[in-house]
Amino acid sequence: MWHTYINATTIDETLAVLAQQGEGARIVAGGTDLILELERGVRKGISTLIDVTRIPRLDQITLDEDGIIHLGALVTHNQCVASKLIRERAAPLARAAWEVGAPQIRNRGTVAGNLITASPANDTITPLMALGASVTLASTSGTRIIPFKDFYTGVRKTVMRPDEMLLEISFPAMKPTQRGTFVKLALRRAQAISVVNVAVVLDLEADTVKSASITLGAVAPTIIHAPEAEAWLAGKALTDEVIEEAARLTMEASRPIDDIRGSAAYRREMVRVCTRRGLRSLREGETQAQVPEDAVLLWGHPLEVERQRSEFPTSSIETTVNGRKYTVNSGHDKTLLRFLREDLGLTGTKEGCAEGECGACTVFLDGKAVMACLVPAPRAHGAEIVTVEGLAQEGNLHPVQEVFVLDGAVQCGYCTPGFVMSAVKLLEEKQNPSRGEIEQAITGNLCRCTGYYKIVQAIEHAVEIQEKR
Repeated sequence: MWHTYINATTIDETLAVLAQQGEGARIVAGGTDLILELERGVRKGISTLIDVTRIPRLDQITLDEDGIIHLGALVTHNQCVASKLIRERAAPLARAAWEVGAPQIRNRGTVAGNLITASPANDTITPLMALGASVTLASTSGTRIIPFKDFYTGVRKTVMRPDEMLLEISFPAMKPTQRGTFVKLALRRAQAISVVNVAVVLDLEADTVKSASITLGAVAPTIIHAPEAEAWLAGKALTDEVIEEAARLTMEASRPIDDIRGSAAYRREMVRVCTRRGLRSLREGETQAQVPEDAVLLWGHPLEVERQRSEFPTSSIETTVNGRKYTVNSGHDKTLLRFLREDLGLTGTKEGCAEGECGACTVFLDGKAVMACLVPAPRAHGAEIVTVEGLAQEGNLHPVQEVFVLDGAVQCGYCTPGFVMSAVKLLEEKQNPSRGEIEQAITGNLCRCTGYYKIVQAIEHAVEIQEKR
């Protein structure tokens, strides 16, 4: 899929490669969009990938003295979910990040990558637009700060140049007088693309709206504001009548199309419904319950990534898998899933969809559960990986593996390695997970044989065994 893969350790190094190669190079961090685009031939002519995950301090979330929140280019969706600062001072973003994909996707996918993909259905763009965000872009010729309203030019189009890198996202933290929410309508509970999404941020004085910001996703070529609704709300109390009219005006601002997920007419009506739902929740102060304080992340005890520069294919991939060290001179141009199966002979990790949808390829990468089909193989260099083969110890199955057998949670067995890996990481993360947390942990794993009852039962059984030990 690519010829050269560089594990960069500095921003300057990254910018130099981009300046030299232009359209032939792309930055990769989470890779959850880019890998699919390369495999499907959507991105053509790319010979070099620059992995920036080893550059220090790009994964930080900070609040400066002026009340501005800064998200580094490597901040993942799960980092936003876990951040107390984001939950309290940027609630719509926390909620949107929680709605993205599944735990394995949120562990790899970055907010910056979501923005650069620039799909109008991407969840995190909508709340960031409502919060008044900007992006900082850098190249060898300098840096520039672009407000969101000027960043997007069309469907999957931005003003970024091929030689530029997105360094950070910044936006004002919500003030104590502000409330915000994010409402998503999709065709299923998890792993779903938005049919419609709405972000609302209100500045309130007592019961009166001082100002409003309402943004819409999946209903226009880019994320858009609803200016008439925003103006209508200013100076008014959130009565049922005011909310109804604001919802109608928001619907009028939308410009949806018919597609496989919904008709234009349906989307327009759902804009009205979602906006009304969001405004009512803000009036009632229900936004604090949007994201669990101790959400399921499937990252247990994450490990620090090695910061050493490397380049492939001139170097070997040196990695540790299931406690064993490997040095491999092949596989640099494929996914981690194929590398594990084809180059290391570890076939327990399965390929189901190869699109990050089914979870059959779930492995632990530096302590976090990820979809191996969306990870470039050279990311394994200097990393610690655990596959399903590494769970058994001294000939004894892991307790989760045992209960899957005892409780009949294995049917055809194809999806079982992925479910087992998610369950193991959940039990590492939480000593006594609730049924809801168990269900959340396996939202990234699909099974075609059953209704999940035996699988959930087996994980509950593993929890009971863990409690007794």
